[in-house]
Amino acid sequence: MNLAELAERYDDRLRTDDFADVDASANGLQVGPDDREVERVAFAVDAAEQTIEEAATWGADALVVHHGLSWGGIERVTGRQYRRIAPLVENDVALYVSHLPLDSHPELGNAAGVADLLGLDSREPFGRMGPEHVGQRGRGAFSVEEVHDLLAGELDTGGQGVRVLDFGPETVEDVAIVTGSGVDWLDEAVAVDADALITGEGKQKVYHEAHEAEINVFLAGHYATETFGVRSLRSLAEEWGLETTFIAAPTGL
Repeated sequence: MNLAELAERYDDRLRTDDFADVDASANGLQVGPDDREVERVAFAVDAAEQTIEEAATWGADALVVHHGLSWGGIERVTGRQYRRIAPLVENDVALYVSHLPLDSHPELGNAAGVADLLGLDSREPFGRMGPEHVGQRGRGAFSVEEVHDLLAGELDTGGQGVRVLDFGPETVEDVAIVTGSGVDWLDEAVAVDADALITGEGKQKVYHEAHEAEINVFLAGHYATETFGVRSLRSLAEEWGLETTFIAAPTGL
């Protein structure tokens, strides 16, 4: 498959252009010539030296990630940026990135993956960001402990476990999800009467805010909650006849 075609297929499926004015990430093809052929594609959460080098060693023609290299532009290719970009160019590995479009997607996205894990019903968009949503909300029936155990048992938390602020109802029926750094949507979760917010990493203020609002918050790790999207993109690539691999690099954060 041609690289331009691969990028176009992902862009169309993820509505990449719709996030141009919403997302600081330069989504889409960030590194690589449009006209090269692609047979082997690696997938990872982060475009870091570790994942880029592993992709090159595996012989990837392209690396697809959630967190890319360009956030509002690259002024200088020196230091860390050089050490990340150089092996891509030297080994002819293209880099495709999908940040908020992949968070947002109702079927392929990160929040969708967490909702699938919990088996939530009656799903709807959640986590408004401009004209888009970056999360999901759904219904189920769990105890706080059951939600914790599902997340802790299935997510790659890097050995750090799942932190729970159990300030809400003992029975969790209405669940809001924004993966990664999603505690800024706590007020929205409270406004829709959610019993719990599931996200990745926390901030100091969320403890008191959750306690005062009487809502449960599950902090399952930024990395751990954002492996779902790239794994979904990997499945698509395999359907398209490409050879794939997933490069795990859990941060525990």
